[in-house]
Amino acid sequence: MFTLFDVFHILFAYLLLSLQITIIERQVFDFLGYMWAPIFVNFFHILFIIFGFYGAYHFRIKYIITYLIWSFLWIGWNAFLICFYLNVGTLDKDSDLLNLGTGSVSWFEVNGYGCKPTYPTNFTSEDPYRPIRPERVDDCLLTYDLVEVIHSGVQCALALFGILGAILISYIFLDEDDRCDILIRMP
Repeated sequence: MFTLFDVFHILFAYLLLSLQITIIERQVFDFLGYMWAPIFVNFFHILFIIFGFYGAYHFRIKYIITYLIWSFLWIGWNAFLICFYLNVGTLDKDSDLLNLGTGSVSWFEVNGYGCKPTYPTNFTSEDPYRPIRPERVDDCLLTYDLVEVIHSGVQCALALFGILGAILISYIFLDEDDRCDILIRMP
């Protein structure tokens, strides 16, 4: 029937699929908000998830190890985002750090469930290319910073499961690797 290896292999593939779905959702909302730094990092994460799929499917340990190393960097990035949106230390969620100077903000700031933004009526911008931000946003079910923190927290949890799966699959692949047996048996 199924061996333990088959079960881990299938679970790892489903985990990577769920990671792919959640990161594509995050990528879409970052594109809607013109958040350029997260868009670039999300793109690389999608590439490394594909490496993980390829490595698991074709029994390539180096691809899985590459995915494993990236997962640690991904957790670091999401921990930074959590700190950024919670204004930890000198980080400020209203700065232009994530949008790379375009003045854009999270799409969820004005488009979250129940949000009603109030824009200034007589506002003239010094920079006509920067989007106008609302004076205040009322009646949101969850504020945008909380939504972004939840997104990052979910990504950290999924990445931890991905790390665990990659370690288990790598251990199984290395345990079943018999390339050195040929060298030992040769006369």
